Amino acid sequence: MEYKTSWASPSNIALIKYWGKKKGGVQLPANPSISFTLSNCKTTTFLKFIEGTKFDVSVSLEQVDTPSFIPKIEQFLERIKSIFPFVMNGSYEINTSNSFPHSSGIASSASGMSALALCICDIASKKGLLDSEKFFQTASILSRLGSGSASRSVFGPLGVWGEHPDFEGSSDDFAISYDNVSPIFKNYCDTILLVHKGQKIVSSTVGHDLVDNHPFAIARFRQANQNMSAIKSALESADIDRFIDIVESEALTLHSLMMSSKPYFILMKPDTLNIINAIWQKRKKSNVKWCFTLDAGANVHFLYPSEDKEMAHQFIEDELKQYCENGAFIHDFVGSGPEKTT
Repeated sequence: MEYKTSWASPSNIALIKYWGKKKGGVQLPANPSISFTLSNCKTTTFLKFIEGTKFDVSVSLEQVDTPSFIPKIEQFLERIKSIFPFVMNGSYEINTSNSFPHSSGIASSASGMSALALCICDIASKKGLLDSEKFFQTASILSRLGSGSASRSVFGPLGVWGEHPDFEGSSDDFAISYDNVSPIFKNYCDTILLVHKGQKIVSSTVGHDLVDNHPFAIARFRQANQNMSAIKSALESADIDRFIDIVESEALTLHSLMMSSKPYFILMKPDTLNIINAIWQKRKKSNVKWCFTLDAGANVHFLYPSEDKEMAHQFIEDELKQYCENGAFIHDFVGSGPEKTT
């Protein structure tokens, strides 16, 4: 039996950072997180699955055979076989592409693994193994088993992953959609300033493992839980000043954890700091409501309300672009989540 399906799933940028994993489970977060779901930065995956044939996986990225992806996908299928045993009984042809350059320094694991998980869930639905009301929750569970942050990409405009008393229905096993926010945040803008396009000096997997014996881990997990409550209030009340304070503090905390781990790493580059300082100076001088956040790398996510788009874009051209590798950046904004494609 042959099945074909295709899904496009977005990347996301965490506002409260997930950093560290619980023991006794697979990809369970040590603290809850919340993220903006992006719109333009996404992965589109076409999957052909032939059931009943010898287990085999082939992968191409941008129409180029990419065997280096196969071990990660095989590990993912091994992890989800307890949910859908059929996944180990057949061959896979996977064609995937990103709307952003693969070497741009944007983490594609969230968009890539969630797109693949959605394709698997689509096949499960066609086989009568998955009810429609559980489709996206199951896709989030599967996504988590491939990449923790991918669990949030299944939902928009924001995704919450990790159990927290202020977010009804939240769970460590899957993410939930969160849209009880002021309209200003539902189309917030995010320009990704590409300071460094190369591979990170340390993988996220290694980074998460370093939290296990970190001297500040317990205090960090407490801080993240407190910040989840605080950002919920800021998002609902359109308190942008409070939003800025929390989001920037979270970004710097993430990097401070890496700098104070054993072994220690500095993921920022000099131009990362130049961009941060330029944003701070502009905010102080012009009283704009603009801020930054960071992922586990050197690139900067420049966040601003959509009503400021024209002025923010000019600021990028005039002051921030010079700090980007080859002047590269990507304009994006908060989106609604994944979609099935043809």
